Amino acid sequence: MDRVAGVVVKESKQSCAVPLQHNIKMPNIKIFSGTSHADMAQKIAERLGIELGKVTTKKFSNQETCVEVGESVRGEDVYIVQSGCGEINDMLMELLIMINACKIASASRVTAVIPCFPYARQDKKDKSRAPISAKLVANMLSVSGADHIITMDLHASQIQGFFDIPVDNLYAEPAVLKWIRENIPEWRNSVVVSPDAGGAKRVTSIADRLNIEFALIHKERKKANEVASMVLVGDVKEKVAILVDDMADTCGTVCHAAEKLLEAGAAKVYAICTHGVFSGPAVSRINNSLFEHVVVTNTIPQEENMKLCNKIACIDVSMVFAESIRRTHNGESVSFLFSHVPL
Repeated sequence: MDRVAGVVVKESKQSCAVPLQHNIKMPNIKIFSGTSHADMAQKIAERLGIELGKVTTKKFSNQETCVEVGESVRGEDVYIVQSGCGEINDMLMELLIMINACKIASASRVTAVIPCFPYARQDKKDKSRAPISAKLVANMLSVSGADHIITMDLHASQIQGFFDIPVDNLYAEPAVLKWIRENIPEWRNSVVVSPDAGGAKRVTSIADRLNIEFALIHKERKKANEVASMVLVGDVKEKVAILVDDMADTCGTVCHAAEKLLEAGAAKVYAICTHGVFSGPAVSRINNSLFEHVVVTNTIPQEENMKLCNKIACIDVSMVFAESIRRTHNGESVSFLFSHVPL
């Protein structure tokens, strides 16, 4: 208790569930969208109660990218939403040009909101003369003028250390936990499975919060995107197996893992991945697989994939990015979002 001017004041106990602020007018903020994920940018802007800034992106006949920012950003807190998907090199170059255009137009701060970070899988030198492309991308973003990065579920957390500017690596885990509880009736009789050793920390965290078991699949690769062998460590017999990974690309690994789990006696198999890249034969593999659902977030646009495959389900995480932008702009802590889903 505190004593103020002779009056005893009782301390109030604050709940950890902080009420989130919606549609509150925020001055000196501008949100611009790149061409990679306009739907995500629109949802973020709507949730914050502001309009997207005017920006025109076009290409010259020699395929050079040209960006024109259609309104003043002088002294503004600018957020540019651009995901690493589609024509990744073009999207990355567009983002760099937009950052630089805002910076030299005297923006107070420029934050790159990158739901899916490009080149994140090239984060280490795993063989002779291999590049560390994630570090190169980090350098390019810094040099272009970015003051802050907001992203989600980096393939490797050490990528944050490649930057000399603040990086907020948000997690899809709270939204994934919510989806599991609401959409898998038998989730209490399930086991969370990592398709490789690298994801062990991710699945143990989810298993602990759901108070269920976890398992691990050890895989060996002959070359990139091709798995040689798999060994299951753990018991999945007569249980619902939930495969959890950060990225689904060609889906060879998760489809092979699903077969392994069903051979081991799993009753049903789900796959939950943060970033649904779905390149090459991925969609046809999912259509021919024995998954109940393959669940991804909308860090990458999924409308077309969902039309082609009814097994693909999507979790909207735009509210997580919107709330992180609101908290960043107002100088509040973002750590609340690491364990809670904004309402």
